[in-house]
This record gives sequence, C-alpha cells and structure tokens, in this order.
Amino acid sequence: MKAVLLYRQIYKLILTLDNILNTYPSKLLENAVIELSRLPGVGRKTALRLALHLLKKEVSEVESFGSAILKMRKEILFCERCHNISDAAICPICANSKRENGVICVVESVRDVMAIENTGQMTGVYHVLGGIISPIEGIGPQDLTIESLIQRVSGGNITEVMLALPTTIEGDTTNFYLFKRLNQFPVQITTIARGVSIGDELEYTDEVTLGRSILNRTPYESILNRKT
Repeated sequence: MKAVLLYRQIYKLILTLDNILNTYPSKLLENAVIELSRLPGVGRKTALRLALHLLKKEVSEVESFGSAILKMRKEILFCERCHNISDAAICPICANSKRENGVICVVESVRDVMAIENTGQMTGVYHVLGGIISPIEGIGPQDLTIESLIQRVSGGNITEVMLALPTTIEGDTTNFYLFKRLNQFPVQITTIARGVSIGDELEYTDEVTLGRSILNRTPYESILNRKT
C-alpha cells in the first residue's frame, strides 16, 4: 500500500514538473511551439528554440519564411508523367530531351529521386510510386501510382524498368508485384545491385555506393532464380 502511495506521489510530481517546463509566458509562443513540434524529428525543446530564434528576426524575414512555405504548399505541382514534384505540369527531368526516355527508374518517393540524381549515374527518367506496398500500414497497390506506370510501359517506347526501391521486406514485396505486372511487356526489368545494405533507405545511402548500385544493376529475374 505504501509503495502504491509512493508511486502516485512520484507521478503527481512528474506531472507538476512537466507543467512547469511547458509553461510559456505567451499563448502565441506556445501555439508556435506546438505547430513547430509537429514537424518530424522536432521535439518541444527544439521547437521552442526555433520559435525564439524567429522572434529575434525582423518581421520581414519571418514573413518571407512563412510566405515561402505557404507558396510551396499551395502552388507546387506533381509531374503528370512521373509524379515527381515540379513547378510545371511536366518536371524538368521528363522534359529534358537529353535523358533516356526509354529507361524508367522506379522509386518510392521524391527524396529517392534527389538521392539518385546526386550520384550523376542515372541518365533515364523516373516514376515515383508515392510509397511501397505495406499491408501492416494498410497500403496496397491501389494506393500507389502503379497503374500510371503500367500505362507508360504499355505505350511501347520503354526498353528498361529499373526497380530502385528500399531493400526491405516491403520493398521486395513491391518489387515482386511490379515484376509480375510488368513481365507481360517486352521490357527488361532490372534492380539496383545489392551494394545497398538490407534494410537501407536510398536517401541515407552514400552517393558512391548508390551510384555503383545503379551502374551494376542486374536483371530482376536472376534474383528470383537465386531465391528458388
């Protein structure tokens, strides 16, 4: 009984300390901290530091910062062809006549496009799925841009589809699904070499390793044969 009372007192003390630490001299400041802490990887302390930093800036600077964020959210577009982010209906990569339009690199997200472009080894174009198949998270093929990829390949101008998805169970599942859907077309289906470690996300892989994985890509069917 004494132990229960002690735990209750400790719990109340923790709540009291938490309330003290999260007490702000201004409701406006508190609201700003709450909104900033919604950003990924930003806790309350970091959010408070950012809010106080913005308070030190000139109003014009903060207005410019806020305007840039709002303008990005309202006006940014997604490429009608590959679903990459763009300022126009067709992104600069798809619109570039010097790219190999017959080679499509399939990626999970826009961040992967940026990571691969930084290697300087990709001369083709992209297709952003907007995620990967994950039954646990309730994400199925219908939630991704797979159908538009099928339409692009069925057009007859595509010679290779390179699968550059995360080396995770979900990534492998998506690879296999895409292979089954694309195997009906006369295109070469490849995947990046396993220089990228199992479980790695492409955006966190160093440029040299990622670049070599693209250059040393292998036919996806050969990987299936190894597993059987």
